[in-house]
Amino acid sequence: MARPTRFEDHRWLGDKRTQRVHDLDSATDACGIEELMASEQFTSFAPDTLAEARNRGYHPGRHCVREAEDE
Repeated sequence: MARPTRFEDHRWLGDKRTQRVHDLDSATDACGIEELMASEQFTSFAPDTLAEARNRGYHPGRHCVREAEDE
């Protein structure tokens, strides 16, 4: 899956509708990134880390985020 153009410099993408965070380096078609981008209900994080996404209440996407990963 190709990384969305608007997120070429970001790794973590949050879905505001489900409070899920997706790892764009590991995203699969099952993540629904194209549909998320079309909905415009997404966010990025600063710093661009899984820890920051968790601090904001986002939960790991089951298809692309490994629980042990915490960069």
